[in-house]
Amino acid sequence: MAKKRITRKKLLKEPDEFITFTGKMIRFVNKYKIQVLCAFGIFFAFIIIISGIRYFSDRAENKAFSLLEQGIAKYENIMKKNGLDQAYDDVKNDFKLILEKYSGRNGGKLARIIYANICYNTGDFDEAIVLYRKALEDFDANQSLKNLTLSCLGYSYGEKKDYQAAIKYFEMIVSGTESIMKDEALFNLGWLYGETGKLDKSVSAYKKIIFEFTDSVYYKLVKEKVGGYQQ
Repeated sequence: MAKKRITRKKLLKEPDEFITFTGKMIRFVNKYKIQVLCAFGIFFAFIIIISGIRYFSDRAENKAFSLLEQGIAKYENIMKKNGLDQAYDDVKNDFKLILEKYSGRNGGKLARIIYANICYNTGDFDEAIVLYRKALEDFDANQSLKNLTLSCLGYSYGEKKDYQAAIKYFEMIVSGTESIMKDEALFNLGWLYGETGKLDKSVSAYKKIIFEFTDSVYYKLVKEKVGGYQQ
């Protein structure tokens, strides 16, 4: 029987809820002008994790965040009325303007990763990959955020069916010292190795989840899968 792929959207249910949450986050920061630290969460949450996001007195930084908030609000409204594709078409120039003028600012870095997510959701995986690669430079000093960006790249290449490239990025997460996203990377590697005919490596990846990540959301699913291989 053919394998059913569990997509990122299925695992995370409603990814666009993140966009709404991010808009509220920016409005909260701007209103109260305080430092806000965000806990690590599921894939989409990382877009708001800029290690100590805070209200910047710098005028350019404030402008970048203001434009970003407007872009997110516009995207939300159009998406609800006309769908993802129309929302993408209508906001892409807004986000490109932020990236052009404020690329090096924290607001610009946040805009880049949000726009990458929008591109991914609309199926523009090539553009998403370009943006995620740049985000790797932005987050190079923070291994947790770097892992999350690597995961984005893995998913994007997977959607393009470039499984070798996807494997490369998920393997980078697994070989690192930071545990965040490692169980998810192993889960994806198990599927990708299977799709590329590397059954032994597939089983090995799944077993690592069983032995090293007993509290993982993938644990029960992987135990059933590995048991099926061994019968």
